[in-house]
Amino acid sequence: MPSVSQPKNLGDLLKYEAPNLYSRDQDTVAAAQNLPLGTVVGRETATAKLKAIDPSATDGTEIAVGVLGNDIDATLIDREDAILIARHAIVARSVLVWPTGITAAQKAAAVAQLEVRGILVRDSV
Repeated sequence: MPSVSQPKNLGDLLKYEAPNLYSRDQDTVAAAQNLPLGTVVGRETATAKLKAIDPSATDGTEIAVGVLGNDIDATLIDREDAILIARHAIVARSVLVWPTGITAAQKAAAVAQLEVRGILVRDSV
């Protein structure tokens, strides 16, 4: 019997959110990126657009501001339909998407930045 594999969905990522969609914002992802659900993102200071977190950057994207709640293909143009988990939520650690090469210390720093915003990262059950 063949096995069925399903992509991750918002229910896999988001374990708790505040009522009335308080935890979510609609936001813009900068062009030239294809980011999956669960990507930890930073905000570029010059454009106020989201990009995948980059701990070695100095443009604002080194600071975690939230987690994407949907897949966003902004390969060609900016996408204004990103769901950003921005506050008062619990997300599953196993679903978070990090950049290649990020260190454990950098992940810990980003998780601490999310917690300051009220986004708790927990092992999923």
